[in-house]
Parts: sequence; structure tokens; C-alpha cells
Amino acid sequence: MPRRNHPRRHAPEPLEEERVRRGIDGVQQWQDGEWTVRSVFGGSAAKTYRCPGCMQEIRPGVAHVVAWPADERGDLTDRRHWHTGCWRARDRRGPGVERSRNAPRYG
Repeated sequence: MPRRNHPRRHAPEPLEEERVRRGIDGVQQWQDGEWTVRSVFGGSAAKTYRCPGCMQEIRPGVAHVVAWPADERGDLTDRRHWHTGCWRARDRRGPGVERSRNAPRYG
């Protein structure tokens, strides 16, 4: 009998349509406390949001992150939509400053 050098792979369980649309939740610890974070996949976003990290728009269809304080799970007013990179870099950056269109980007 021939030897198998690779493990047998099982087919991943199919994700429910609602879970794909809603995203996957997790709790993350940051300098300012615990946050519930949900990764939102590209096809599930229907609106344009403004990222608090860079003050730029997150257009429909763009994968991003939704975060809110972990102790206030049900309060929709505390949820913020972030670009994934902005969320990961938020401890290294200062607070987002909204600039006018003609203001210098760096300075």
C-alpha cells in the first residue's frame, strides 16, 4: 500500500449566509480597553461609512472592521466602522483629525 505524506483534509463547514453577511465577532484588548470587533466582508456592506482613523470614506463593497466597547454590546450608537489597516494601527497613530480638502495632508 502506498504511503501518504500529507494529512487528509476535511472539507470546511459551509458558513451560513447570515453569518457571512453579518461578519465574525471577537473581543480584542487595546490600550483604551476591550473592544468587540467584527470583520465585515466586502459584499455585505450596503452604505458608505467614514473611518474615524483616517476620516476617509469606506465605500460599499469594501471589507472593513466594525468595533464597539465590549461592555456595551447592544448599543448601536457606539459602533464605528474602520478600515482594517486603520484599526490595526490605532495604537500607533494619534487621533484622527478631520481636514478640509485643500489642507496639506502631512505637516
